[in-house]
Amino acid sequence: MAHALTLGRRGQGAVWPNPAVGCVIVAQGRVVGRGWTQPGGRPHAERVALDQAGPAASWATAYVTLEPCAHHGHTPPCADALAAAGVTRVVTAMGDPDARVAGRGHARLRQAGVEVVEGVCEAVARRDHAGFLRRLAEGRPLVTLKLAASFDGRIATASGASRWITGPDARRAVHAMRLTHDAIMVGGGTVRADDPVLTVRGMGQAPRLRVVLSQRLDLPTEGRFAASVADAPLWLLHGPDAPNDRKARWTEAGARCVEVPLADGILDVKAALEHLGQAGLTRVFCEGGGVLAASLLRARLVDRLLGFTAGLALGSDGTPAIGPLGLDTLAGAPRFALHAARSIGGDVLHEWDRLDDGNLTDRLRR
Repeated sequence: MAHALTLGRRGQGAVWPNPAVGCVIVAQGRVVGRGWTQPGGRPHAERVALDQAGPAASWATAYVTLEPCAHHGHTPPCADALAAAGVTRVVTAMGDPDARVAGRGHARLRQAGVEVVEGVCEAVARRDHAGFLRRLAEGRPLVTLKLAASFDGRIATASGASRWITGPDARRAVHAMRLTHDAIMVGGGTVRADDPVLTVRGMGQAPRLRVVLSQRLDLPTEGRFAASVADAPLWLLHGPDAPNDRKARWTEAGARCVEVPLADGILDVKAALEHLGQAGLTRVFCEGGGVLAASLLRARLVDRLLGFTAGLALGSDGTPAIGPLGLDTLAGAPRFALHAARSIGGDVLHEWDRLDDGNLTDRLRR
């Protein structure tokens, strides 16, 4: 199962709205088929592994990181395909809470005489499938907020200088993280300040959706960002007060402009994420800036927090990594549980998970 989980991660960021599943088929102690969900969500991992295994799948065991599908979509049900291939035992990491499956895949296999074992490495699988689960439970994608800051939590000097706070190893790691998410998201302030391209570089041809939240679409029309519209899909989420001429200009350039409502006079980040969820996105990688980071944290919409800390200090006159949260007490602060920490080059990466994530599993099981 550990091997199947590793394979499944290869699809992260490229298979939405489908989950990134891995499958390994073993016959007489030998791996005869391996597969993972392919770009665009099809073919499914089981189909890829069965095609590789061919006749060797007969009397074999299949290890799958999610309950095989039981519904007819663009392809026949994977549960039926496994049974038809002669697989006699299927081991799954977790059930699929999608209403179209929800135990039906396991039931179809058992009805066909296939032995089914559930819940192997379930905790790891739930973490891998967290974006898929979040979309099912809350109608929005999982949000990973990445911050790269000085030791004292600053992302720029008082004059605005910010390149580079972290080293080249950390920056390459960020591109690998972008690769495992469906979209890269920033606020309009980051675009105006940094003129970023927001693409995945140094990892082969791997375009990812880019999402910018800008209430009035007051984004630079010249520079690297404007010139990169054709490099990867670009969605601009704006408010109802965005001028029509700006919407027309970006649409003509090739971007997709999407109106979202305001809340307390600013873009409603919850509504923005729900729009992304309705579009099928499961995993979003937010890279700031401070205003957007604060909005997401205030709304309790950050699921994972990734912090790169560099060994330099910029002082209180530097730009903070997170904007005002308006907190009166420590009890009101959003809190996270440490998942992992390690050094990357000369910097430190610490990964945190939201403390109430267990509620997600409870909601899906009800």
